[in-house]
Amino acid sequence: MSIISWLLFGGIAGWLASLITNTDQQMGVMANIAVGIVGALLGGLIFNLLGGDGVTGFNLWSVIVAVIGAVILLAILKAARPHHPTP
Repeated sequence: MSIISWLLFGGIAGWLASLITNTDQQMGVMANIAVGIVGALLGGLIFNLLGGDGVTGFNLWSVIVAVIGAVILLAILKAARPHHPTP
């Protein structure tokens, strides 16, 4: 895939993952793209380790893999973030 395809793909995957994890209000376009691209790499790695296909191009299966990876990434980031109680 070209760089523009990766940016578009990452944006879609990151945006869907932020909707699922309820972090959409805290993330901008660049954060969605970054989370989507890293999520695609993470999801591809996980699916390959489990014996499945990772990201195979710009298709529905790859978007699902990337969204799963991005949701895992956002869950890890949420757990690592310190929680401050609001008064």
